[in-house]
Amino acid sequence: MVVQSQLVFDHFAPIRSCKRTAVFEGIPVIDLSDPDAKTHIVKACEDFGFFKVVNHGVSDELIAAIEAQARRFFELPQMEKEKAGPPDPFGYGSKRIGPNGDVGWIEYLLLNTNPQLISQKSLFIFQENPDIFRCAVEEYIGAVKGMACEVLEMMAEGLGIEKSALSRLLRDERSDCCFRMNHYPPCPELEALSGRNLIGFGEHTDPQIISVLRSNNTTGLHIC
Repeated sequence: MVVQSQLVFDHFAPIRSCKRTAVFEGIPVIDLSDPDAKTHIVKACEDFGFFKVVNHGVSDELIAAIEAQARRFFELPQMEKEKAGPPDPFGYGSKRIGPNGDVGWIEYLLLNTNPQLISQKSLFIFQENPDIFRCAVEEYIGAVKGMACEVLEMMAEGLGIEKSALSRLLRDERSDCCFRMNHYPPCPELEALSGRNLIGFGEHTDPQIISVLRSNNTTGLHIC
């Protein structure tokens, strides 16, 4: 996902001349149970680079469980949460959102998706409630990774390349996949900060082969 300002567009002619649709009718919705899903995925990638999936197989129970555990962690006293930080890059982070000192109104947990490579900072989270939190994280990651692999295999088929050419990058035990939970707490200083550019998470480009995002019905996400 890439989020860029209009200022950036004005300075790069190749971006201004890229393929655009005549009328934007909304984010493409891909039904993974549709026999033609791979065709729709390839077209969505060509036209937009992102899409929404439905009938994805990640159960409501798994989603509810991980969100409940995330809320439980972020509701802890600040001193308790900071025992899982600062991120290295995994663990708990707050407000600092980049290596250049960028600041956002956000706190987050960043975890490795390989259960064999749990960082020492992340270990604190699991030790506090290992049977519930760790189980919820691992089950959710497993389901989402399975869905992501299915999408990547449809992409590969639609492009006419080897089916596992993309998905094996996720399944590789050396994969650098990560799982991030963002929390945007209420901002009591919002009125005092009127006129300033207050952001949650700054503009960035995800380096992974694919990003799977659940917005939890939160508005404000911009994608370019």
